[in-house]
This record gives sequence, C-alpha cells and structure tokens, in this order.
Amino acid sequence: MVNFEEKFSERASKMKRSEIRELLKLIQKPDIISFAGGLPNPKAFPVEETRKIINELLDEKGEKVLQYGSTEGIGPLRKELANMMSERGMDVDHENILVTHGSQQGLDLLSKVMLDPDDTIIVGSPTYLGATGAFRAFEANMETVPVRDDGMDMDMLRKKLRNLKKRRKLPKFIYVVLTFQNPSGATMSAEKRKELLQIASEYDLLVVEDSPYSHLRYEGEEKPHLMSIDDDDRVLRLETFSKILAPGFRIAWATGPTDLIEKMCIAKQATDLCSNPFGQYVAYKYISEGIMDEHIENIKELYNQKRLTMLEAMEKHFPEEVEWNRPNGGMFIWAELPEHINTRELFDKAVDEKVAYVVGDAFFEDDGGYNTMRINFTHSSEEDIKRGIKALGKVIREELETIEVEEESPISP
Repeated sequence: MVNFEEKFSERASKMKRSEIRELLKLIQKPDIISFAGGLPNPKAFPVEETRKIINELLDEKGEKVLQYGSTEGIGPLRKELANMMSERGMDVDHENILVTHGSQQGLDLLSKVMLDPDDTIIVGSPTYLGATGAFRAFEANMETVPVRDDGMDMDMLRKKLRNLKKRRKLPKFIYVVLTFQNPSGATMSAEKRKELLQIASEYDLLVVEDSPYSHLRYEGEEKPHLMSIDDDDRVLRLETFSKILAPGFRIAWATGPTDLIEKMCIAKQATDLCSNPFGQYVAYKYISEGIMDEHIENIKELYNQKRLTMLEAMEKHFPEEVEWNRPNGGMFIWAELPEHINTRELFDKAVDEKVAYVVGDAFFEDDGGYNTMRINFTHSSEEDIKRGIKALGKVIREELETIEVEEESPISP
C-alpha cells in the first residue's frame, strides 16, 4: 500500500480542510436550524425562468452550447458583464474579464500567478475563510489589519506597511471584501476606499476586491466600487452569479489589469480548459433579456424581510450583554459576546438546542474572535429564524448565568 504521506509535496502537506465545510457536515440533521452556511435561499432560485432559457438554448443552438468554450469565457457573456459593470460605474473592456468556475477559482488562479512561498499579503481581521485557504495553499505569509464597522483600519494598514517595508517584506497585494463583508457584514466607507487606493499607489500594490454581495443592498446608498475610482489600473475585482442567480452554475468572473488577466487565463488553461459553457450561455440570456435586474430585486425583497425578522428576534431574545451589527445588505449578521464566552465551546450546547452558527475565530488569522459568531439570515425560513434565534438566545443566556454563578461561588480553603 502506498504511503502517500511520504510522497505528498510540501505544499500539499500544509493544506488543511475548510473549517466551515467540515462544520456543515456535522449539522446536516434535518431538525437542526442552521445559521452556519452562507447559502442562498432555494426559493430565490429562478427555476421556471431557467427551464425556459435552457429549452430555448437547446432548441436554438444546442450543438454550440454543449461544446467546449474558450478559456476566457464565451464572448457574449463577457460583453454583457462589461455592460453590467459599466452601468454600475466601472468602465471596463470585456477583454479584461476572465470567466471562472466560481470566485474560489479566481482566488486560486490569482494565488498561482502571484504567490511564491513566504510571499506576504495583507488580509483583514476577520476575513473570508475561503480566501485565506487559497492563499495558505500557496504558502503565503498573511499579515492582518483590523476590520472596523466602516472597513479596514487605514491607520493600522499604513503602520503595517511601514513595518513591512523596513523588513523588506512588502506584500504582493491587499485582499479586501469592501461591501457587506463575509463574515462581519462591514462596508468600507467611501472615504476609506479612496484612501485604500492612495495607499496602494504609494506602495505600488495590487488591491484584490472580492465582491460577491454588492448587489444585495437592502438600505442605504451604494458606495463607489474600487474599479470606478481607480485611475492606476491596480484593482482586480472578483464577482459571482452564486448569490444573484444560483450557486450550482459555478459561474463567476475576474476583471482586472490586462497582464494579470492574461496570466490567470494561462494558469486556467492548465486547470480546467474552460468554465461550464452551458451555464455561461444561461447567464448570458438572463442579462441580455433583462431578466437579471428584476430577479435581483426579488431576491433583495426576500432577503431583506429575513434580515429584519432576524434583527427583531435578536432584540427580543438575545441578552443585553451581546452586541451585533445591523448590516445594510449581504447575508450575515456578526455578533460579539462578552470576552469570557468562547463561541467554539458554546457551539455543542447550541447544537443540543437544535441551532447552529459559525464560530467567529475561524475567520481570524491572528488568533482573535473567540467570543464572536457569524449568523446567516438568508437560508432559513422566517419561522425557523424566530425559533432558532430564540433557542440561541437561551443558550447564550444560560452560559452567562453559569459563568456568573461560578465566579460568585466561594473558593474552598
């Protein structure tokens, strides 16, 4: 029998399973109300519209849509994506768009072409777990900068970069989720976005803006996308259809500087040749026939009601010692418990009460966040949201009371 442990590459030996993916395996029981996954609601999937589009595609051009496609992505979709981005203030050419098999592949391709072992990058604290997993697989050194309610702390970013420059370890890029961040739900202010680009220019850095949730705004004004205010061609933007159409298509896209997109395309040729052409034609039809805009509005109406239901339930059932944000969009609410509560230790007790969340420390590369949790509001029904938040509030309250009793108990002589 082959001893693979002796044969794996050094890179493979440093890989580890996604904590959230492993967590989701543990809570698949049908009686568990799960706020853990970042899952779209199945009721948001446009089943009938998709069936109609698929039938039309098969009837009109079946031989073409079932064939291999180009690595960059089919031309009609890339042109529609460029138009869609232009309508949001981003003046891009379709030649600078690479269609990928989900945004995760975009992160993987970026890492392949940008990172050597021990290269440094900047990430937020907290930040998206899927991104750090991709960067870790390519043996990157991840330096963290705190994420506040209005986005990454720019003063701390400047301080971090000054120190890294002294050590001759300037990062290859800064990775950010600026709008309704996963996990914190934070949105970077317009002022900070401009400052981020200024800092990147000063240090000659690429900025990677991961933007899976920016279409899902339920209140407030849209902030400028980095690409719309970037005059220096130093932004790579990642977007996806997973949150606004259906994740099963696995269609996403990367937009950025010509040289970078070209190199990512070459790397992709060695990975999968091309992304699902049939799904690309479906996505193209959604945009070109004007279905996408109406569909996004329907999703926003559905999710906003769930968001409001969860916020109302948290006000009613969570102890006053717990703090949480009120995100203007996205899919998550970020809760912070008193410092002496470890949400990882609390998790099993929550599952015993038939409710689950994601432990917050999983999103921290600097070993923080042990008293935090990420709660998803998009997937569950409103009734399950009410029952699940009530149960979770009970678990937290009982934990606070238990610790309080332990602290008040006299110490034996």
